Amino acid sequence: MASEKTLRQLADENDLTLGASITADAFRKYPDDPDVAQTLTREFNAVTTGNALKMGPLRPDRNTYDFEDADAIVNLGVANDLLVRGHTLVWHNQTPGWFYPWDYTDDQLRTFLRDHIHTVAGRYREKVDVWDVVNEAVADDGTMRETAWYDAMGEEYIDLAFQWANEVAPEADLFYNDYGIDEINEKADGVYALLERLIDRGVPIDGVGLQMHAFRAQEYVDPEALGENIRRFKDLGLDVHVTEMDVAYDRENVPENHLEHQAQYYRDILEACLDNGCDTLVTWGVHDTASWLRNYDQTITDDPLLFDEDFDPKPAYFAIKDLLESRV
Repeated sequence: MASEKTLRQLADENDLTLGASITADAFRKYPDDPDVAQTLTREFNAVTTGNALKMGPLRPDRNTYDFEDADAIVNLGVANDLLVRGHTLVWHNQTPGWFYPWDYTDDQLRTFLRDHIHTVAGRYREKVDVWDVVNEAVADDGTMRETAWYDAMGEEYIDLAFQWANEVAPEADLFYNDYGIDEINEKADGVYALLERLIDRGVPIDGVGLQMHAFRAQEYVDPEALGENIRRFKDLGLDVHVTEMDVAYDRENVPENHLEHQAQYYRDILEACLDNGCDTLVTWGVHDTASWLRNYDQTITDDPLLFDEDFDPKPAYFAIKDLLESRV
């Protein structure tokens, strides 16, 4: 007989960090409906800050920070004893609209990035437990992605970002995060080589985040291949987390009983994580209404998460719950 325990209780009993991202929009969109926060704090033991700490939303102009949304999410996590993951300090996307017209020198850009990391990571030094310090710095072919940061500082910008974060948040775990590196492939090899170089240079990096967005056939990673890749990264001495998981399908090729297929995939991926030393899985949203995929591509199904539009648990929820109950 299934227990009445929540996912959060079962995650705690399995020493699993089970999280979800959340946006401050959820609080504003449902001002009279606390289900977003209630579901998060009841069923998960970790929260990721969604868009709130990305540079674009955070900095309306060059000299101004707007921490209202980030504070709301971080404080919700702290108040409810959730592990808080800050996402992200350095990324080439979602930069402010004023950024690229700015005529900066390389030295100015270096100073700007240092001040940004010191300000943001320093503000939350007592509250954010894990930082995705650098996000998606490697291109799909495994080479370094050409960005404003890379153009100004070369690969050193990654070393510096981790060093600057460590200076102001020495107790936080510091991660490199990327998509498309869940199994051994050209891009994952490039990330692996990058991480080796960082470690050899003494960069204070604690782990690597595998995003695990699965919304087309080619993104559905074989669990055994995932396990092999987790072990490879762990052999570098790094922690490995699944940081942004969701599971959707091409509308023209949706499997029969796709919610059951989705449930099995969630279970298989979590099992591969646990069996290979990955103790963290974060879904990219709490419930289907909040999924980024609803605005990303209309050819993809819009039900990728553990809870439906009404916050009712889906088969994926029960599949994860069943797995965790079997391991207690």
